[in-house]
Amino acid sequence: MKNLFGTDGVRGVANEELTSELALKLGCAAGDLICRGTRKVIIGRDTRLSGPMLTASLSAGFASVGIDVQLAEIIPTPAISFLIQDERADCGAMISASHNPPQDNGIKFFDDHGHKIPAAAEEEITRRLDSYFHRSGTAVGNITTLEAASSRYAAFLVGTIQKIDLAGMKIIVDCAHGATCKIAPHVLQHFNANVIELNTSPVGEQINVECGSNSLASLRKAVFDQRADLGIAFDGDGDRVMLVSATGEVIDGDQMMGIIALYMKRNNGLTSPVVVATIMSNLGLERTLRQEGITLIRTAVGDRNVSQEMITRHAQVGGERSGHIIFRDHSSTGDGILTAIQLLEISHASGTDLTDLAAEIETVPQKSLDIPLKKRSSFRKSAEIERFIVQEKESLGDAGRIVVRSSGTQPLIRVMVEGENEAQIDAIANRIGAYITEKLG
Repeated sequence: MKNLFGTDGVRGVANEELTSELALKLGCAAGDLICRGTRKVIIGRDTRLSGPMLTASLSAGFASVGIDVQLAEIIPTPAISFLIQDERADCGAMISASHNPPQDNGIKFFDDHGHKIPAAAEEEITRRLDSYFHRSGTAVGNITTLEAASSRYAAFLVGTIQKIDLAGMKIIVDCAHGATCKIAPHVLQHFNANVIELNTSPVGEQINVECGSNSLASLRKAVFDQRADLGIAFDGDGDRVMLVSATGEVIDGDQMMGIIALYMKRNNGLTSPVVVATIMSNLGLERTLRQEGITLIRTAVGDRNVSQEMITRHAQVGGERSGHIIFRDHSSTGDGILTAIQLLEISHASGTDLTDLAAEIETVPQKSLDIPLKKRSSFRKSAEIERFIVQEKESLGDAGRIVVRSSGTQPLIRVMVEGENEAQIDAIANRIGAYITEKLG
């Protein structure tokens, strides 16, 4: 059977590609494979309408192979990582399609350390979908609600901050109608911020629709209209964050990693002079870090790849341009709320506005395109397209980079061109996009 997992779990249109039957089988297979100690799993979800349906099926699958299920209900993905360790559970599962549209959903699994399970385990789960050992009678697992899951996670977040007072600071928080709706405003208010809520109703039909970290127009307008000091936008499951300054400038994941790494290095907090990012991160970040004696290591796209490389390199900071930021001193996965409050603490401690801190991080012009396709696999097999891309790379020379890849979470081809000449990279990206569309669209 073809591996069902992409770069961030199993995803698809709910009840078409990701059905209740599939969720049941995934629970059975995952429980049989990765729950071997306490035989306990923690399951969370975002606000999507299909969440309760898939939660019921996934829970039944786990319970049918003798695994006790604790339901954390609506909660950010990084909270599952925290709760697994806090509860000493064998594993965890999050039902979410992250930044995808409302009709999609997904399931991703975590091990007993709160890390996303490796690709080999995902392949084994796929192989086991139709072969697992059912328990019977009193040997089946129990399904209960995990009490105070959200408040425990919020307390953990607050506990990562040493000293910060945001009194007098007006912050607009866009929760994308997703999993951070209740927790993010509460945490920021704990530090005395004047919080204005945007898209904080947990309405699953609206999750990520023209809001959140992938669609910043409404947040930028709100920051301007409200004369706010900062805008913070999360995605549907809360593992990503993007910032908008008082002047409307976007502070992305690359700039966040740069701000964090430079602050830690200058304050003797960076024990290993390494930051881990992906092939999509800006060349300017690499140059800025190099000037400070910090090496940027690049991985394939996906925060799991970043996390694994961080462990190997003993790196404390890593992430993606899209706003997945991992603080290994505090968490084993990307955490949007944690990232936001850590950056606010850095700004507070340094006495420098985040806009000025971000300006220290060099950025090289980039052009990104998303090309919708029905047959992603055909891209990998097309030597003709590969030759065209090579020709375009030659025209760019050593002045930049071209990355063309299949999305691991959506039916898209992603094109990124980077270089010093903005007009040139725009033209190259558009030519590549048009060629791929002509050949495969």
